Order: sequence, then C-alpha cells, then structure tokens
Amino acid sequence: MPSPQICPLDLSHDATAAAVHRIGRAAYTVEAELIGFDGIPALRESLAQMRERPLRWLGAVAEGGGIAGFLAWEEEPDGSVCVDRLCVDPARFRRGIASLLLRHALTELFPDRPVEVTTGAANAPAVTLYERLGFTRGADFSPTPGLRMASFRSSPAESSPSGV
Repeated sequence: MPSPQICPLDLSHDATAAAVHRIGRAAYTVEAELIGFDGIPALRESLAQMRERPLRWLGAVAEGGGIAGFLAWEEEPDGSVCVDRLCVDPARFRRGIASLLLRHALTELFPDRPVEVTTGAANAPAVTLYERLGFTRGADFSPTPGLRMASFRSSPAESSPSGV
C-alpha cells in the first residue's frame, strides 16, 4: 500500500471538514479508553466549533482521496508552534501515518521553530511517538481532576526527525 500524500486541508470544504471531524472523534474515543478519561474537549466539539478554531490543518490523504489522518496546529506570537491535535483514523492505526505527518511538519513546515504538544500521559502510543521523533518530555500536569497530561517540546537543535 503506497504512503498517503501529505497536503494542506481546507476545512471550508464540507466533505473535508466532516471527514476530519469524524476521524478526530474516532481517534479521541480510542485515546479516552487508553487514558481512562472521556472528558477530552475534542470529543464534545461540534463540527462548527472545530471549524471555528484558529488552526492550520495538514492531512495524510490515502490513494483514492480518503483522509487517513491529520495534524492541526497554531502558531504562537513568539514563533513557536503548538500542535493542537494529531489524529489517525483508527482503521489505519499502526501504519506510520502519525509519524509521517509529524515528520513532514517538523522538517518541511517548521524546521527551525520550537514545537510543543501534549497528550494524555497514559497514551503510550502517542508518548512513544513523540519520544521517538526527538521530543523532550516536560512536566506532567493535571488540567482537571482525573486527567494527567504529558507535555513535550522539540527544539530545532534537539531533533532530527528525518533520520528516525
């Protein structure tokens, strides 16, 4: 099976936005089970709310045009990047799609900028991905009772994702 094509996603296109919303909900449902917390904000986010977010979107589009996964981020005033979400369609887990998206973003979109991301601390697949791609784990934190989050940061001098 060929690798998906990485390209920007336009959420003003109804079918694209609906696919992203569906995949995000499915992926966050799996994460909720992994971390034992079903209050992940994106699980309760409507399609309209998701589209209103000031995010930029990158997709992994499979042969035939279906979205296999996506990455969304915000650019901070200080020039750093905050990854808001990285989701893969659960039907396509364990095929390197999250790695492909994140590696592309780190090397092609913001190679010289610090990148921050958080995930549920008990989300072992995500924690492993960020560590494997050269992110440094910061302090864990609890934004709400029952939820422990792990924070990660990649600085340009620290990471070399293309060699992983």
